[in-house]
Amino acid sequence: MQRKWWTLVAVSVATFMLLLDITVVNVALPSIREDLDASFTDLQWVFDAYALSLAALVLTAGSLADRLGRRRAFAAGLVIFSAASLLCALAPSPVFLNVSRAVQGVGGAVMFAVSLALVAQEFPPGRERGTAMGIYGATIGVAVAVGPLVGGALTDSLGWEWIFYLNLPIGVAVLAVTFLKLAESRDPNATRIDWAGVVTFSSALFLLVLALVRGNAEGWGSALIVSLFAGAVVLLGAFVVVERRAPEPMLPLGLFRRHAFTGVQLAAFAVSGSLFALFLYLTLYLQNYLGLSPFAAGVRYLPITLLSFLVAPLAGILLSRVQARLLLGVGLAAVGAGLLLMGGLRPEDTWTGLLAGFLVGGAGVGLINPVIADVAVSVVPKEKSGMAAGINDTFRQVGIAVGIAVWGAVFVGRGSSTVREVAAGTPIAEGPRPRELIEAASSGSLPQALAALPEPAREAASAAARAGFLDGLNLVLLLGGLVSLVGAVLAFWLVREEEIDRHEPAEPHEPPETQES
Repeated sequence: MQRKWWTLVAVSVATFMLLLDITVVNVALPSIREDLDASFTDLQWVFDAYALSLAALVLTAGSLADRLGRRRAFAAGLVIFSAASLLCALAPSPVFLNVSRAVQGVGGAVMFAVSLALVAQEFPPGRERGTAMGIYGATIGVAVAVGPLVGGALTDSLGWEWIFYLNLPIGVAVLAVTFLKLAESRDPNATRIDWAGVVTFSSALFLLVLALVRGNAEGWGSALIVSLFAGAVVLLGAFVVVERRAPEPMLPLGLFRRHAFTGVQLAAFAVSGSLFALFLYLTLYLQNYLGLSPFAAGVRYLPITLLSFLVAPLAGILLSRVQARLLLGVGLAAVGAGLLLMGGLRPEDTWTGLLAGFLVGGAGVGLINPVIADVAVSVVPKEKSGMAAGINDTFRQVGIAVGIAVWGAVFVGRGSSTVREVAAGTPIAEGPRPRELIEAASSGSLPQALAALPEPAREAASAAARAGFLDGLNLVLLLGGLVSLVGAVLAFWLVREEEIDRHEPAEPHEPPETQES
């Protein structure tokens, strides 16, 4: 088999492992909460700890890979990710788990940053790269499709720890292929790392997410939350100043003068900040509100995941024939429409209330994933592909991290207001109790919270908490749909075909063998 296909296999399997880990974790959250006595905030950090470290470091990882070698960086990311997976499986507490998830994000950052660049160096622009990106997109679809099922089956049978043990044999196999079959490449013009940019960007992102996660508990006007937001704004401003002055910035702001480059980043942010971030709250609805088991919840995700899997290869074929902005616009519009269809849930609804939205949203995801992956590395010079892939993955992960935090704040805030309205005039509506009831309903610990109340108040508290949960979920689904629709408009407006490299090479492309011993 040719080296380019070995490269695609290694990258696709590694991406499969990364995404499988995210989708698998979804259905395992209630079991993790029960075993580790985790709170609603702890469950948010299971995702955000991973997404934050990945988003904060993926640009630096891309720059390091361009300088030190992309194959070498890819292998290092595999080792870090696999080792952190073992620590996650052995976690004795929520804090240990979330710290381990942050380390996983470090490994994931390296792998994400270099994966598309490795594919781009082997497959030339045009139809051949479109085919490769279609296969890559299908891999994403498979991971999303089987993730909930695998996670549900492992959690129900062996325990949630096995969703992390699963990464170990996959990581070892991909590492072997990486050293035996992949070629080394780097940017010969790269010389230095933008450490000032790393520090300001990662610190700003951490303060922003922390403020969003803690806002309901601390009070949005409290000194702590206001200070966190102010600090995030100041650090983001400092980051912009640093990037404008750095001789080799981690995020060259000049790239955003290319409308297509800006459009594809906004598209990645929109789909990640809407549907992907809302998977957490949809899972909590399926398991903690409807009472489904992890495996049963995984089965209910099949419509959205199978559609994503089936449409992705079609999108890869269409890449060389249909304008990218049309594919992005239609795909994001479908994701937005899907989220709007999922909303409006009523107390008597079963999971089928989500079915139409799952089908439409799944088709949208399958359509845009290969397009985003292709355009992200086709709007910059080839030697900058590592950086371009890193920037795109940064926007994806920032979308997930900020999305989970924002939707959590809106969800708890709206749910708490509903509890106060439903339970007005009773002790349940006083002080922090409405928020505590919503967080208990979300994390699956509502029975314990109700047990702490006097017997006469339990039924009313349960009804108020469930009403608040549903109200909060419907609101975030509505807002998430609007975010995706806005993303569709921006992508269609900004992504211009003439800025995308679609040139078919005159001769077959075969990069020279430069593997290091």
